[in-house]
Amino acid sequence: MTDDELKNLCLIEIEKILNSNARSLKDYQSMSYPEMSDIRLFQNKLIEEGLAYDTNELTHTNLYTEQKITHEQRLVFDEILNAIITDSCGFYFVYGHGGCGKTFIWNGFSSAIRSKGKIVLNVAFNEIASLLLPGGRTAHSRFSIPITITDESTCNIKHGSLKAELLIKNSLIIWDEAPMLNKMYFEALDRTLKDLMSVTDQHKTH
Repeated sequence: MTDDELKNLCLIEIEKILNSNARSLKDYQSMSYPEMSDIRLFQNKLIEEGLAYDTNELTHTNLYTEQKITHEQRLVFDEILNAIITDSCGFYFVYGHGGCGKTFIWNGFSSAIRSKGKIVLNVAFNEIASLLLPGGRTAHSRFSIPITITDESTCNIKHGSLKAELLIKNSLIIWDEAPMLNKMYFEALDRTLKDLMSVTDQHKTH
């Protein structure tokens, strides 16, 4: 082995270890990135977690939701689900008093979309609320939102990182307790998503 081949092999092994912890050498600007001959060795752990659901079980859960859903909930459910199935862009704000079944709807969306082999990211303002959502995380943790935020802030997600690939692959973001956060948090995520998706669109045109 030449020195360059040995260096590349070491970087590959480091990348595999980092990937197992949902990180990547791409997260560290000062580090070299290996030349990968077989991309199948480097699966994105975050995407794997987002797809690691029993689709048959979720299909049964979705049928239960269909039976229990109210007429008003059905209007919300059908419109948003149709937007996802047709791959349409959409931003929806669902408001209701405590106990009206919002969490039931979120869980229904999660099972319906995940049963089709798609990714749903469930987030909430705090850790306790996130536990009520299947696969839930806090918004700060999931999107790497900076603690000190301004009108021009973006999320700490780099192009080509595991989180960037997850967001591009994702089909729906459910953000519970959204009114408890300053609008700058949503604007930071919006800027980040536009930046990441514009790169994806440019690659598609080529």
